[in-house]
Amino acid sequence: MDTYLPPAPAAPRQSLDTRPRLSVHRLDMAHPGDVSALAALLDRGAIEAAGIMAVIGKTEGNGGVNDFTRGYFTQSLMALLAARTGRPAEALLRELPCILSGGTEGVLSPHYVVFARSAPGVANPVDEAQGPQPDGALAIGCALSEPLAAQQVGRWAQVRSVAGAVRDAMREAGIARPEDIAFVQVKCPCVTAARAQAAAAAGHAVLTADANRSMAAARAAGAFGVAIALGELPDDPALESAMLSDFERFSARASVSSGVEVEANEVIVLGRSAAWAGSLRMGCAPMRDALDIGAVAEALRPLGLSAEPQLRPEDAARVAAVFVKCEPDRRGRVRGARHTMLDDTDINAQRHIRGAVGGLVAGVLGDGRIFVSGGAEHQGPDGGGLIAVIAHVG
Repeated sequence: MDTYLPPAPAAPRQSLDTRPRLSVHRLDMAHPGDVSALAALLDRGAIEAAGIMAVIGKTEGNGGVNDFTRGYFTQSLMALLAARTGRPAEALLRELPCILSGGTEGVLSPHYVVFARSAPGVANPVDEAQGPQPDGALAIGCALSEPLAAQQVGRWAQVRSVAGAVRDAMREAGIARPEDIAFVQVKCPCVTAARAQAAAAAGHAVLTADANRSMAAARAAGAFGVAIALGELPDDPALESAMLSDFERFSARASVSSGVEVEANEVIVLGRSAAWAGSLRMGCAPMRDALDIGAVAEALRPLGLSAEPQLRPEDAARVAAVFVKCEPDRRGRVRGARHTMLDDTDINAQRHIRGAVGGLVAGVLGDGRIFVSGGAEHQGPDGGGLIAVIAHVG
């Protein structure tokens, strides 16, 4: 007697989607010049060197003016990509944002995040049962401004330079509406003693010749530039006096760093666009203070992730990258209790806050590979900051 065998379930019907697809790779580094993990990805064809659009990394330097780990990594990265693309490293430096933050205090782990897009015209299989995701997926756009003169750092000229670069990056990403932007990462130049002297010799006055103060001013101008481009603030030069003074004015989606290794404003925008395909999405939430663990949950919620109290390993594996901005509360208190970060002459306040907030977020996610950057002037609420998470959904 014949035995009845039910038919095997039909495989999902596949169609082809020629929209670009973003891939995000979080890679470990053994030292600040270590790009071997990226070399391995390129060797096995996981991504193409020509498809790399941006890199955001966390190095183990001090995060200050003399943190040369950022330049060391950039040099190593550009040398690798020059060898793989056949293009000069100097040209790549002018086109590819490489945004680095120093300081991996506490449980933070040195790492870098590589953003790459599929080549135009490459067909991606799409499950017809789910459809081609007409609402779009995570998109990326990048832009570099013209080199910024030392006398422009921290002034409205820099604000407008950043705003223009954000708009350029939005166009590249195919994102027309500011409300579809999830997160904007900016790297700005600062004023060193040498740059201040060169400006003075040319008859120009810089905002400040104090390098640390200029980094703060550059971050503030960068945040205002993002806020203008996203419609959070008007383009009013009279607001220049509000920078580093009126902290009620901020962008809820800006993360800005400053350093000696760049001469232009480098901008990366991430958001949702119907012009892109893929499973990646991004959640972003402002942190009202350094203890705001609820903001972590808020950033995870739209990604379908929940920490109870820590992400399960299978959910943590869906997380592709995490970015955090934080700031020691300049009023000297957190939820009414006095803190001493601003008065410690042994350890810089930014190192305190990176270690504290990094530990809080890493505890929720179960992973120390988090980009945690101090200096959150006008980036999220005063004394707080923001958290942004990229993860695979669906």
